[in-house]
Amino acid sequence: QKPRSARKMIRSPMLPRPAELNRLRSSLRAFRRSMSLAAYEVWPRTAPNTILNIVPQGEVFVVERLGRLFNVQQSGWFFSIPFVDRIAHRIDLRERALEIAPQACITKDNVRVMVAGNIYCKFVDAEKAAYGNTNPLYAVRMFAQSTMRASIGEMELDEILRARMEINQMVRTALQDAADAWGMEVLRFEINEISPDVHISEMMDKQAAAERLRREKVLNAEGEKKAATLESEGVRTRLVNESEGERIATENQAAARKKQMILHAEGEAEAISVRAVAQAKALELIAKAVQVPGGPQAAQLEVANRYIEMYGEMGSKSNTMIFNEKPGDVNSLLAQAAVALSGTGAKALPPSGDQ
Repeated sequence: QKPRSARKMIRSPMLPRPAELNRLRSSLRAFRRSMSLAAYEVWPRTAPNTILNIVPQGEVFVVERLGRLFNVQQSGWFFSIPFVDRIAHRIDLRERALEIAPQACITKDNVRVMVAGNIYCKFVDAEKAAYGNTNPLYAVRMFAQSTMRASIGEMELDEILRARMEINQMVRTALQDAADAWGMEVLRFEINEISPDVHISEMMDKQAAAERLRREKVLNAEGEKKAATLESEGVRTRLVNESEGERIATENQAAARKKQMILHAEGEAEAISVRAVAQAKALELIAKAVQVPGGPQAAQLEVANRYIEMYGEMGSKSNTMIFNEKPGDVNSLLAQAAVALSGTGAKALPPSGDQ
C-alpha cells in the first residue's frame, strides 16, 4: 500500500485539468454577475396605473391608451384613466454599464483568446427604446459581442495587446450606428480583459523573460562599451596633457637656455670689448712710455720680469721643466726681451752686464 502523501499526488483520470478548472471558474463568475444584473436589466419595465402617477427624476413613462402610444411623461406627476391608460414602459435615462462576459475569439494568427468588456450607454429617445426593439439591452450586448469578435479576428495577438484603444473605437462606432434605431447612445466601449490560452500565456511569459534578459545584456554591453570608451578617452587626454606639459617645459627650458646663452654671449662680448679698450689704452700708454728717454730700458726690464714669472708659473703647475740655454744669465734674458721689443721699433740697449 502506498503512503498517504503518494495517494494524494495520484490524479484521477476523470478530474478536470487546471486549465479547464480556470475556464469553469471564469464561466461561473460570469453567470453570477449576469444573475445579479438581471433585475437591473429587466426589459420591459412597467409601472401600475394609480390614477395619480409620479415619475421619478431621470426616468420617463411611456403611456399607452387602448393599446396605442398616447404620451411620454417626463419626471413629475400626471393623471391617467384606469383600464384605459396603461404605463407600458418605464425607461431609465441615466447612463448605465452593460457587462460583456468573456468571449472566445480567434485572432488573425489563429490564437484563441478570451476577451471581456463593458458598454457605457444611455437611452435618449423613449419612443424608439420602447418600440424599436423588443429588448434593446440584449440586442446591444449581442451586437457588441459579434463586433468585438470581428475586430479581434482582423488583428494579430501582439497588435491586439497594444491596440486596445483602436479596438474600443471600432466597436463603439459600430454599436452607435446600430443603436440609433433603438433610441440609445453608446458613450464608450472598454475592453477590460484579454486572456490568451494557457500555453500562449506561458510562451508569452518566456518571451518576455527572454526579452528582459536580452535588454539586460544589451544595457550591460552598452555600459561596458561606454565605460571603456570613457576610460580610453581619459588615458588619451592624460597622455595629451602630459606630452603638452613636457613640450611646454622643453620650450621653456630651451627659451631659458637660449636667453642664458644670449646673456652670456653679450656679457663676454661686453667683457672682450672692455678688455680690448683697456688693452688698447694700455698699449697706447706703453707706446708713449717707450718713446720717452729711458722707456726702452724699462720695457726690457718689464718683459724680463714677465718672462721669469712665466717660468715660475710653469714650474709650479707642471712636472715638465723648460730651461734656457743659460738660465742664470741675466744678459740672455735681456737679449730675449730686446728681441721681443724689436718689432715695436724701440731702440734696445746692448746686453751688457754693466748696463
